[in-house]
Amino acid sequence: MALKVFSRDEVAAHHTAKSLWVTVNNKVYDISHFIFDHPGGEEILLQFGGRDITKVLQDPSEHVHSDAAYDMLEPFYIGELEAPTGGKGKSKGKAKASSDDSDTGVESSKVETFIDITKPMLRQVWVSNWNKEYYLKMVHIPRHAHNSAPIFGHPMLEIFSLTPWWVIPLFWLPIISYCAYDALQTVEPTRFLALFGVGLFNWTLIEYGLHRFLFHMEDLLPDHRIALTVHFLLHGIHHYLPMDRMRLVMPPALGFTLAYPIWSLYVYSFPNGIGQAMTSGSMLGFVLYDMVHYYIHHGRPYGSHLKEMKTYHLDHHYKNANLGFGITSKFWDIVFNTLL
Repeated sequence: MALKVFSRDEVAAHHTAKSLWVTVNNKVYDISHFIFDHPGGEEILLQFGGRDITKVLQDPSEHVHSDAAYDMLEPFYIGELEAPTGGKGKSKGKAKASSDDSDTGVESSKVETFIDITKPMLRQVWVSNWNKEYYLKMVHIPRHAHNSAPIFGHPMLEIFSLTPWWVIPLFWLPIISYCAYDALQTVEPTRFLALFGVGLFNWTLIEYGLHRFLFHMEDLLPDHRIALTVHFLLHGIHHYLPMDRMRLVMPPALGFTLAYPIWSLYVYSFPNGIGQAMTSGSMLGFVLYDMVHYYIHHGRPYGSHLKEMKTYHLDHHYKNANLGFGITSKFWDIVFNTLL
C-alpha cells in the first residue's frame, strides 16, 4: 500500500471534535476516535488540533508524556507530513515507531503484539506461554480501544464484565441503608454517626490495601498461566485498557465477593449494631471511591484535590504502576512510603 503524504493545510483542516489530526515528528495521526478517551480530557486535544504536538508532548508545563503515550499513538498513524520545502514529494520513509527522534531526544518504542483487543482476551491469556516477567511488563503498557474489548466472547458472559458507573450507587445504596437501619435499632444516633465516621475512615485503608496488596500483588504472583489469568481478570485488564468506560467501576458480583469478608469481620468482631454502623460507613466509602475512580478517568474535576488526584492516578497508569496506590487521597501512600 502506498504511503500517504499530507500537506500542512490538509492536517490543519482537521481540528474539530468530529475530525482531529495531529503530527508528531512529521508523522500524521488521526485521533478522532481517541479524543473523548484522552486521559487529560478532550479540551487539550482540541486546543492543538491540526497542529504539530512534538514539543507539547515533552513540555513540563503541559505534561511530560511517557513511552506508553507514544505507543498509544501508533494505531492512529495515517501517513507522513510533506517535506518542509512544500509539495507532495517523496517522504523520507514510513513512520517507524522504533526510530530515534533526535530532534526531541525521545526514542519511541514499537508497539509489540501482546493481546489482540478485537478478539476474546481471556482465552489469549489462558493459552499463552508468556512468563510472568513478560506478562507484567506488557499488561502495564496502556492501550486504547474505541469500544470495550471482548473478554469472554460469548454475549451472555460479556454482559457481566461491563458495568456502567450508575450501577454502583443503584446496587450498593440500598444495602448501605439496610445496614444503617439495622444498626440504629440498637445504637443511638449520635454514637451511630461516630461509628459511621470510623467505618468511612477505615475504608481509606481498605482501599489502599486492596489496591496495593491484592490488585498489585505482582511480587507474590506465581509464574503460572492460572495466576496470570486471574490477575488479568482482577486488575490487569484495567491497566491494559485504562480508559474503558465500562470497566472502570467494580462489577457488583466481584464487589460483593470482596465486601462479604469485610462485613463479616465488622459484624462478628463488633456485635450489637456497632459492626453494622461501621460497615455502612465503609460501604459508602467504597461507593465514593468507585465514583471518584470513574470521575478522575473520564470527568473534568473541579477543585484542586480532585484535579491533583486525577493527575496522580493517571501517573500510576501511564508512568509507574508500582507506586501511587491511593485513589481518593495520597494519605496512605505517604504513610507507607509509596508516594508517586
